[in-house]
Amino acid sequence: MNPNQSQTAIDSAVDPAVDLLDLTQHEIEALRTRYNLADAHTHQQQSPRQREIVASLPKLWYQAEEGLQAHYEQRFTEAFFRLHRQPTALARNKTMLSYAASISTMVAGMFLKQRRMAVTLIEPCFDNLHDVLANLGVAAYPLDESALHDPDRIYSELKRRVRTDALFLVDPNNPTGFSLLQFGRRGFEEVVRFCKDHHKVLVIDFCFASFTLFDSEATRFDVYELLESSGVTYLAIEDTGKTWPVQDAKCAMITSSDDIREAVYNLHTSVLLNVSPFTLNMLAHYLEDARHEQLASVRDVLNRNRDQVRKTLDGTILQYQEPAVKVSVAWAKVNHPLLTATDLQRLLYVEGVYVLPGRYFYWSEPSRGDAYIRFALARDPEMFAEAMDITRQVLDRNVA
Repeated sequence: MNPNQSQTAIDSAVDPAVDLLDLTQHEIEALRTRYNLADAHTHQQQSPRQREIVASLPKLWYQAEEGLQAHYEQRFTEAFFRLHRQPTALARNKTMLSYAASISTMVAGMFLKQRRMAVTLIEPCFDNLHDVLANLGVAAYPLDESALHDPDRIYSELKRRVRTDALFLVDPNNPTGFSLLQFGRRGFEEVVRFCKDHHKVLVIDFCFASFTLFDSEATRFDVYELLESSGVTYLAIEDTGKTWPVQDAKCAMITSSDDIREAVYNLHTSVLLNVSPFTLNMLAHYLEDARHEQLASVRDVLNRNRDQVRKTLDGTILQYQEPAVKVSVAWAKVNHPLLTATDLQRLLYVEGVYVLPGRYFYWSEPSRGDAYIRFALARDPEMFAEAMDITRQVLDRNVA
């Protein structure tokens, strides 16, 4: 197809981006489509062992009804940090629970606002991190992810680029899959050393950290031991919502250094009382099952769909970007002089496939994201294969 024909096809396609301000609004629209490859929430089916957990839900309900809230909070926290091999966080026992990562992020933002701090936020990243901060009145400035790509230069790059009171990283990063863990301890050590030397508050979003588990290439070490022993002021956010197929019945966590713990606790209690004990009881069983099977059921689905993306995009204008950590999303670069990711999103939308254009992930300079597109991988493999077949047909039909 020549460029003029491609442009005609794009112009005639329905525009899914009309009046949509952020990625979450796109994801809401995608819930109405047959092939929703937009949100990174888990939509794959249960494994055989997970079906046993689902079958036991009435029992778990009545257990939670009869037990103490504190018991289920402790059981969940212990199961989570045992799975993630974070004995220091487990021993410190100071993690606060909420029902969504955005709530934990909001608490972190409230702390920064209370201290009148500006923040340097990694880019690209999921745009609601920036939006939460902006809506709370916290000024955010971008840090290009490339500043962290060379462990020999991390300290000097941060010293040159970070002029704010706080540094906010996402590791592993969404959408790229980049992680400091590919450098072992050293990458995190350099970040922590910079923040300690220059009196910066370090905020880290670990919501995709489950995908580093049982991975020989980027294994998660005891990050909390490093944070605690360094004396750095920190806030760390964790989440279950991107890992297990639990119909969005999830739990997020926020942990802080002792020097700000009271202030963060007071902000946290101003937001919510507790997470459902039933949800915590159920999630503890998923966590224990994941530890038993070494997260195999989750990883197998993602690996199958990731291989399908590689196969589908091979020889097209979309170049799959290999991640440092095999996260639950695939990031692809658009190699075409005329087409943008938004153009491709429109063409796919007409065929019932909804993906996310990269421009929203580049929250400070959206045009930089026009060359990227994101596919969510946590889907039933048969449905995902159908969506990839359609994607290839659209690419072949509209791009010569």
